[in-house]
Amino acid sequence: MSETTENLNPEDDRQAQRALGFVRTLLTHMQLDAEATFAPDDGDGDEDEIRIEIEGPDAGRIIGKRGLVLEAVQYLTSRVAQKKDEPRRHISVDAEGYRARHEDQLAEMAEKLGQRVAQEGKVITFDPMNARDRRVVHMAIKDMPGVRTESNGQGPDRRVQIIPDKNKVVGVTTDDS
Repeated sequence: MSETTENLNPEDDRQAQRALGFVRTLLTHMQLDAEATFAPDDGDGDEDEIRIEIEGPDAGRIIGKRGLVLEAVQYLTSRVAQKKDEPRRHISVDAEGYRARHEDQLAEMAEKLGQRVAQEGKVITFDPMNARDRRVVHMAIKDMPGVRTESNGQGPDRRVQIIPDKNKVVGVTTDDS
């Protein structure tokens, strides 16, 4: 397929339309009073990411305990929307801003723990996390001096560690001005 997905309007994008249509159909079958729409780009993801936001009185019910239902909806939406002959694109499904709030809180906690590791020199290991949450932690720490992150483990037991790294100095310049 020679057509590029860059800067496509979601309204003109078949893959985006399949994703949105699936989420809308799911909400209808679940008899939830909620509406799915395309969300604007937040600047954090890929420019050709498909972003869907669910809002309405029953939107909270699609989140589930610790976001597990929302994760499942996102996974199923990706499976339905992506076809073999099309480029693989990330699809993000959020409800009432849950995912954005969760990621902000996780990044803030990672930064605080990163500072603690840098000061105390002791490794901190998070509980197991999904790939998206691990990425949030890695990104929050990547430019922090004195610490680095690693993911360890397999499958659902994969964890992030924040590790002291005295050799890592970020943002140091040798400008003599």
